[in-house]
Amino acid sequence: MPQFTDGTLAVIDDIHDREHASDGYSRYGSYLTRNARLLNDDGQPVTAAEFACSAWQIATSPVMSPGYVRIRPDLHSITVDSATGDNRDVALRIDVPLRHAALAHRPDRRLGDWQPDLWGTDRGPFRRLFEPDADKALLLTTATLLLPVPDHLLAEPGSAQPGRIMTIEAKSVVKELVVWANAHAHLVNDLNGGTR
Repeated sequence: MPQFTDGTLAVIDDIHDREHASDGYSRYGSYLTRNARLLNDDGQPVTAAEFACSAWQIATSPVMSPGYVRIRPDLHSITVDSATGDNRDVALRIDVPLRHAALAHRPDRRLGDWQPDLWGTDRGPFRRLFEPDADKALLLTTATLLLPVPDHLLAEPGSAQPGRIMTIEAKSVVKELVVWANAHAHLVNDLNGGTR
């Protein structure tokens, strides 16, 4: 299982991908084939922005579980979205739950907060947070960080049909997005007070 640090928001698990591949090549490639409708536009290749969004969506949970890309457990999600709606600009959307201790001014102590998952397998500073039972008033704060992705990190697929070439292209774009996310881990750490 991949290890997270304060410098990583996402990691790629190539070993698990290869070892659990039903086709002997890539588990992720099999998921690309199963979700082919996301990877073409009526039989035509999609744009680089659409390809990045779909490749990431397929590579992460809940589509793949565990994902080809694993997200640090203390984050709600990292998604790839069209930034402007014109489907050309792309941004990483990172949703970060913020506990009251990370806020500049703490609210009334009687308000409930995100709770660490006591039964989860994630230990250390990056524990998954969950919404507690609502037996009292809760203040659940989530910050959304949008990171524009430079165009040079994106590439249009060479084909409209999944296969080995598209798997290589999808892995490449997903790797670029993981590197881009991790290069900005300090921004997330600043939001949540570093390690909780």
